[in-house]
Amino acid sequence: MLLLVPADALRPRRPDAHFAAEADAARALGIKVALVDHDALTSDRADEAVSRVPADDDAVYRGWMLRGEQYAAFSAALVGRDVNLRTSAEQYRCAHELPGWYAAVEPLTPRSAWTVGDDRAAFDRARVELGPGPAVLRDYTKSMKHYWAEAAFIPELDDASAAWAVASRFRELRADDMAGGFVLRRFEEFTSSEVRTWWIDGECVLAGPHPDTPDQVPPDPDLAAVRPLVAELKLPFVTVDLVLRADGRWRIVELGDGQVSDRPTTIPAETMIAMLYGARVEDKL
Repeated sequence: MLLLVPADALRPRRPDAHFAAEADAARALGIKVALVDHDALTSDRADEAVSRVPADDDAVYRGWMLRGEQYAAFSAALVGRDVNLRTSAEQYRCAHELPGWYAAVEPLTPRSAWTVGDDRAAFDRARVELGPGPAVLRDYTKSMKHYWAEAAFIPELDDASAAWAVASRFRELRADDMAGGFVLRRFEEFTSSEVRTWWIDGECVLAGPHPDTPDQVPPDPDLAAVRPLVAELKLPFVTVDLVLRADGRWRIVELGDGQVSDRPTTIPAETMIAMLYGARVEDKL
């Protein structure tokens, strides 16, 4: 396996500090590590970004988020250097963008409606489609939950003006990072901290706290209903964030590509890399 991580912007021969521990852990296991230029990847210079990557037939990226089209250019540039990413461009978009994974896990996730683009008419159509009641707003890849009252939570979708005010603020805050369009998700009352589960080829290999709450020990999730839905997606490396609803049912709040999912500080880098390398961590579920 070849591990690809972003280079430090100021010291390009060193890994970005956020991923340095994983790079060190990989090297300790005898795994090759190569650096890529994240700024070049996000500036339409994919060939330049991978100019120091050696050939390998099983490469895994652990780095910052990329748009679907940026990842596709990244993948194509690597193919030109005889490097094959374990996750294809199509698989990345499926895992990274909510419209790609929503249908597969619909029974276990809040009901959602979304737009293509960010205009008011499309937003209103999605709002009416979801129906009256409270909702949470996001785009295809991210919410603004840290701006809950002004750019995430919509108390009543039937209040068109108030709903659009939240959407407008969300659009302003996301700016050039806005991905795809608006996504409206039916609000559900949750009662636990989130659990981040890590899956390789449809099998859960690791579970722990969410990176936003690394010191909160979440309850052990019941994966009986989750496993077949994640397996059906046939994705090589994903994360699934779970939370308990007020009625005691486990709900999927997010699915993401594992390559760009953050690792909570309470999970050692060595555990992450061993998991990717093929070693199975002890199953605590």
